[in-house]
Amino acid sequence: MDDRNNHNSTFIISQLPTDQWYQSIGDNTLADARLDRLMHNAHRIKLKGESMRKTRSELTDGEHLA
Repeated sequence: MDDRNNHNSTFIISQLPTDQWYQSIGDNTLADARLDRLMHNAHRIKLKGESMRKTRSELTDGEHLA
């Protein structure tokens, strides 16, 4: 990440909201370091609604949960 700073774009895509990253990473110090680097000068786009894969699929809700 350091090599890309101010030179290249980096896209991070996650289905896990950033406020849940601490719990997922487990170590608060490590989570702080990672989030600080990722979120500094970041543009965040929060999407709403159902997954396009789910809405375009022919699977039922029960099949998606399996």
